[in-house]
Amino acid sequence: MAGKSVLITGCSTGIGRLSALTFQKQGWNVMATMRSPERETELTGLDSVVVARLDVTDPESITAAVDTAIREFGEIDVLVNNAGRGGRALLEQTSDEKIRSMFETNVFGLMRVTRAVLPHMRRQGRGCVINVTSMAGLLGLAAESNYCAAKYAAEGFTESLSWECKPLGILVKSVAPGVYRQTAFPSNVDDEEMSLGGEALVAHAARLRAHFSAGASRQGGDTADPQEVADKIFECATTDTPVRNPVGRDAQMIMGMMGGPDRQEFLDQVEPLLIPPS
Repeated sequence: MAGKSVLITGCSTGIGRLSALTFQKQGWNVMATMRSPERETELTGLDSVVVARLDVTDPESITAAVDTAIREFGEIDVLVNNAGRGGRALLEQTSDEKIRSMFETNVFGLMRVTRAVLPHMRRQGRGCVINVTSMAGLLGLAAESNYCAAKYAAEGFTESLSWECKPLGILVKSVAPGVYRQTAFPSNVDDEEMSLGGEALVAHAARLRAHFSAGASRQGGDTADPQEVADKIFECATTDTPVRNPVGRDAQMIMGMMGGPDRQEFLDQVEPLLIPPS
């Protein structure tokens, strides 16, 4: 197929689905991937959209989806690593199983998909990788230590990979959304361990969570339009944007308090220390 092509993970709901629709409306070929494509009805009926199975914890499904994208479209111009999961609990309440599961999806899965696509982009001499992270990768949040640790890892991975790939003509960026409750993500957050550990610990966790939740509501998280995130992803894929791209009033406020654009200025300054001149 002629035209630009994008592979997006986690397209069954929310930001992934909106991103697939946004790219398709702009004339792109879209490989919309998800764990259960047999349940999908809307995306399968759209021109220039191929729906395929991809579970970021299943290497065989990743290889198959990437191969399908190359076969159908000839190339992958942009990879959007959107698939992820949330979780809330104090560290004392969090089991080893939950910690490993969080990193398996939000870090190791993201790395697997990226590693599968990079050889194709390297042969092309161009490409763009966009990792959907979170405000929780910019600021540690109480009662979300496991989730924040994973998202901080994703942000660090993004920044490091951007140096590796820049000399190859491949851009690597993150999009860090704030709170967007008008998606399925909040309802899919795993918070079952918030009730573990005794009355005092449970009350402490609940108090911390309630305080942050109220603040997110004041910042507009209840009504924020998730299309903003899809639009930011498309902007990062098609225009010159920084490595880190917060989106949403709360995330932008936090990034501004941390120095905002100064982070990119810092990266520009250290670039000669990290990669050789072209």
